[in-house]
Amino acid sequence: MFLVEGNKTIKEIPLSRYKISEIFSVNPSELGIKEISTTEITPNELKKISFLQHPKDSVAVCELLEPVFSQDVPVQLILDGIQDPGNLGTIIRLADWFGIEQIICSEDTVDFYNPKVIQASMGSFLRVNINYQNIENYLQNSGAAIIGTDMDGENFYQFDFPEKFNLIFGNEGNGIRPNIEQLLTHKITIPRFGKSKSTESLNVSMAAGIILGQIFSEK
Repeated sequence: MFLVEGNKTIKEIPLSRYKISEIFSVNPSELGIKEISTTEITPNELKKISFLQHPKDSVAVCELLEPVFSQDVPVQLILDGIQDPGNLGTIIRLADWFGIEQIICSEDTVDFYNPKVIQASMGSFLRVNINYQNIENYLQNSGAAIIGTDMDGENFYQFDFPEKFNLIFGNEGNGIRPNIEQLLTHKITIPRFGKSKSTESLNVSMAAGIILGQIFSEK
C-alpha cells in the first residue's frame, strides 16, 4: 500500500489503473467517491496520519501495482541515481506535461511511492510508467540514441535531436556515473549566459524542464 494526499489527486485515481483501498477524509462529501470506503476523521486525526505539515482534506490508501513496461517508446527519460523526492516528483510531472509515457530509474533512485514524490508529481504518477532496473544493462541493449547531460557537452540549443532517444539525467551531486557515461552516444549541456561563475550547475529537475521545453518546441 501507499498513500496519496489531497482531494484533487485522489479524485483522479479512479480514472487510472490504480485502485483505492480506503479513504480518510475530514469532509467525504467533497470527494464524491461513493463506491470506495471512506472514513470521516477530524482535522487533528488527519494531521496525525498525514506526511504533510499542513494537510487539508483527505488521505487515500492505494494498492501498489506491478510496473508496466513499454518496449517501443520514442522519447524516454533515464534517471541515474536521483535521490531527492522533490526532484523525482517534478520530473514525473514534466514527463506527463510533455507526453513522455515512460521513465526508467536506476535501482538506487529514490522510490517513486515515497509520499514526497507522490505529492510533488501532483497526480502525474497516474499517467507515466515508472520502472526500476539496471540501467547499464538496459542501455547496452537499447537501439536508440543515448543522450546525457554534461557540463562539457554540446550546446543543446544547437543540437539536432533524433526522432527516438533516451535522455539521461544524473545524480544531483555526482552527475551521470562513469559506467553509464561510457554508453552515451551524445553529450549535451545548457549553456551559461550569465557572467557570474558562482552558480556551478542547475537543479536536475530545472534542467529537465529547460531541455524538454526546447526539444518539444522543435517537434
